[in-house]
Amino acid sequence: MRILEKNIKKGVIKLVPETLDDLWSLYNVVESGDKVYARTTRAIKITQEDARPTKGKRRRLNVGLNVEKVAFHESVNRLRIMGLILEAPEKIPGIIGVHHTISIYPRKALTIEKDKWSLYQLDRIKTACEEKSQPIIVIGMDDEKCCIAVLRHHGIDVKNEIDARLPGKLEAEKRSSALSNYFKSALQFLLPVWNNLKSSIAVVGPGYIKKDFVKYVKEQQPSITKNIEAVRTTSIGGLSGIKEALRSGILEKVVKKIRIAEETRLVETVLSRLGSQRGDVSYGIDEVEKAASMGAVDHILVADISLRKREVAERQRVENLIRNVEKIRGNVIIVNTGHEAGKKLLGLGGVAALLRFPI
Repeated sequence: MRILEKNIKKGVIKLVPETLDDLWSLYNVVESGDKVYARTTRAIKITQEDARPTKGKRRRLNVGLNVEKVAFHESVNRLRIMGLILEAPEKIPGIIGVHHTISIYPRKALTIEKDKWSLYQLDRIKTACEEKSQPIIVIGMDDEKCCIAVLRHHGIDVKNEIDARLPGKLEAEKRSSALSNYFKSALQFLLPVWNNLKSSIAVVGPGYIKKDFVKYVKEQQPSITKNIEAVRTTSIGGLSGIKEALRSGILEKVVKKIRIAEETRLVETVLSRLGSQRGDVSYGIDEVEKAASMGAVDHILVADISLRKREVAERQRVENLIRNVEKIRGNVIIVNTGHEAGKKLLGLGGVAALLRFPI
C-alpha cells in the first residue's frame, strides 16, 4: 500500500492499495460514517426538454460517499464501499443523496476521511505500507487428499483440493501407478499458482509421501524446487494439515511475516493460558474491560465481525475498549474470522486479552 497524502488533523488519508491483502486491510479500516472519495462509473440518464429520459450511459466521474456499508469480495479482488453520494464535482443533476457503490481494486486510489482515526487503524495502514513479503504457497498432502493453498495476510486462500484414495501398501504395483497419477495431478494444479506468484512453497503432511512428492517435483520441474522452503510433518494432510501446521508453529520461519500466522499464534496463546489457569488472560468484553481499567492488557484480540455486525451500542463499546487499551499502550490485533483462529476467538465472545500480570 502507498500513502499519497496524509493529514491526520483533518482526518484525511489518500492512498493506493496494491495487493489483495491491502484491500483486506482497508476492509478493516473503512467503516460506516466515514467519507470516501474515489473515481467511479455510474449510469446517467440524460433528460432533454420535452423528451423522455434517455437510456442510461455509464460515465466516469469523481464522487464522495457517506459510507453505510463495506464488503470484501476476495473472489473478484474487489472492496465494495456503499453509501450516499455527498459530492460529485461534475454537477450532474439529481445525483446528490442517491445510493452508489464504489469498487476499489489494487492500484486504484481513494481518499478516506474520518472524524477520528484510531491508533489501531493507523497502525494497520502503516503495517500494510511497510509489508513487502509475498504470500506463501502451502501444500497439505497425505494418502487420501491434497490441498494447494496460498497463505495471505487475510487468511487461507484454497486453490485446489484433490482426492487420492491410494491403494494400500500391499498392492505395490497399483499403488505405484496411482501415486504417480496423484503426484502428476498435484503438480498440474501447483504450476499455475506458482507461475502467478513465484513465491516460497511449504509442503506438510504425515509419513514419507510429502518427501516423495518433493522428489517428484524436483525431477519434473526443477525450477520450482528452489522455492520449496520447508517440508514439515503433520498428523494429517489436506486443508486440515495446513491448519495444523499454522497452529503448531512449524511453519513459523516461512510465514513469519504473514498476518494469519501471527493471529493464529496469539489465539493459540490465549487458549493455552486459559488451559493452564495462570490468570494472565481474559476473554469476553466484561472481563477484558475490567483488565483494561487496571492497565493489565498487553495484547487485545478483537474479531473483525465485532466491529461490523453488532448493534451500534455494542460496537461503540468495543471501540471504546480498543481506545482504552491504546491509551495504556496495549497492542490491538483485529483478527479475521474467515480462518480457524478467528472462529475460535468468536467462541470466546469475540474479544480476548493477553495480560501483563495475573489479575
